[in-house]
Amino acid sequence: MYRILEARFLAPDVKLLRLEAPRVAKMRQPGQFVIVRVHDQGERIPLTIADSDPETGSVTIVVQGVGKTTKMINQLDEGDALLDVVGPLGAASEVEDFGTSVVIGGGVGTAIAYPTAVAMKQAGNHVISILGARNRQLVILEEEVRATSDELFVMTDDGSGGEQGFVTTKLQQLLDDKREINHVLAIGPVPMMKAVAEVTRPAGIPTVVSLNPIMVDGTGMCGGCRVLVGGETKFACVDGPEFDAHLVDFETLVQRNRMYRDQERAGLCQLEMAHPKVGPQHHP
Repeated sequence: MYRILEARFLAPDVKLLRLEAPRVAKMRQPGQFVIVRVHDQGERIPLTIADSDPETGSVTIVVQGVGKTTKMINQLDEGDALLDVVGPLGAASEVEDFGTSVVIGGGVGTAIAYPTAVAMKQAGNHVISILGARNRQLVILEEEVRATSDELFVMTDDGSGGEQGFVTTKLQQLLDDKREINHVLAIGPVPMMKAVAEVTRPAGIPTVVSLNPIMVDGTGMCGGCRVLVGGETKFACVDGPEFDAHLVDFETLVQRNRMYRDQERAGLCQLEMAHPKVGPQHHP
């Protein structure tokens, strides 16, 4: 059992959990993930490690409650426990002194991008972070990202926080201003990552995306995270989760990602019928 040391909502249906997992905390690198299970009859789901503290033996995950299992996890609180926390898994982020590195986090993707932004700064990069969300309430980890960034831009679709527009709006503006950009990392919804890739493609800027959002069981056995990269079949969980954005076949990826919607809806419906109080969960 892996005890929950801290639990708090960052945004509606988005919860931060700090778990007691000493071995994972000691071994974890930016970009890696863990597989968690709530109980012995539950499904296994992959979640990126947002932070870790080897001294206290804790790791931090951020969970968006969108399906049955993530909703169940977000009902847990400090003192509760998860049955399994397996990891760290996946290849670590490629971190070096590129020069100027732009780190882009869309929605909950910010939790995945944050540890790599920290590592990029520690490696000597000038780090420009761009956070995007539909509205101000959905922007997460802003202060944490600000602390590790040389520049931070917050973009919201409705203009309720930061500047109005998409993360690609700001990225294109930086390029139009002739800013030197040597490396881009984008993590968030698949359409957002695809859009970032198309912005940087004409300029030939090395761009990496994390396909963590498409992983299902995190072991490669289900085949749900199969993706074409440079014409070759890859699995996000075992070959990634980070890939060259300009080589990812996003069109095929979007189509395959839609295959699981009915199953996800059915699982969530079962949970809501069994626990009528389950619904949108909010932070204070």
